Amino acid sequence: MTTLADKPDYSLYSNAFGYLRQPLNFKPLESDADVVVIGLPFDMATTGRSGGRMGPDAIRRASVNLAWEETRWPWDFSLSQHVKMVDAGDLVYNCGDAEDFTQRVEAFATSVLESGKTLMSFGGDHFVTLPLLRAHYKKFGTMALLHFDAHTDTYSQGSKYDHGTMFFHAPREGIIDPAHSVQVGIRTEYNRENHGYQVIDGATANDLSAEEIVAQIRTRVGDMPLYITFDIDCLDPAFAPGTGTPVCGGLTSDKAMKIIRGLRGMNVVGMDVVEVAPAYDSADITALAGATLGLEMLHVWAEGQGLIKK
Repeated sequence: MTTLADKPDYSLYSNAFGYLRQPLNFKPLESDADVVVIGLPFDMATTGRSGGRMGPDAIRRASVNLAWEETRWPWDFSLSQHVKMVDAGDLVYNCGDAEDFTQRVEAFATSVLESGKTLMSFGGDHFVTLPLLRAHYKKFGTMALLHFDAHTDTYSQGSKYDHGTMFFHAPREGIIDPAHSVQVGIRTEYNRENHGYQVIDGATANDLSAEEIVAQIRTRVGDMPLYITFDIDCLDPAFAPGTGTPVCGGLTSDKAMKIIRGLRGMNVVGMDVVEVAPAYDSADITALAGATLGLEMLHVWAEGQGLIKK
């Protein structure tokens, strides 16, 4: 195993600017990367406590704790040896302009996907997922959604820019098929009569094994293109206090990682982690959870793309 001792040009925290210590590249389309990481520092759609705009930076800083390990336990391959990744930094937009932000996210994501690369996005509040989904729809068509959250985000009464309305609008735009989509960890109220999505609520998810949850996800999604979005408040506040709308009774970080690992072989086409708000964090544990969940998704994606030559 390669260790820091074999890399004399840096120590653990020195010059660590990109996610997983990956190089910053503000022209990612000109690179030969398989995966482009983008930070989306936006929290103007927040209904609870603001601060998610600082999430991408916090996740990057926490990710240095993951980068020293060449082969990530319990995986049996080195992600860095099989996947080329660049960090494109944070999206720049006109400060305070939600419309400009929305258009820029969709345009950037569209250009990345059209170039044949995959996007790993870190928010920011959960609204950022809607323009990301619009971009992915242009390439993959209607997708299944695997949504980890304490809230369904299907509330129709919100404003145009609201982090609780994305999965109300996405099906109506033809982007997401609720009949093939699953929401895990929900523990707030929603309209159950016409919801459409399969819900594995927080209490049920805590009683089921990770394997049982994965089996339900596989049955529901089938072979559809799958977009994974992880709102960090899916985790219990004991594991993720640094978020704007914490709700007790959530998943452990261990169970969440086991569920994601169980998705091996599924047709994952896009992924994001959102709602990390470091001002409310303790000892960076929320940021570390966000960074780790993103890393697990990348392992699942890489194996599913056939990039791993063993």
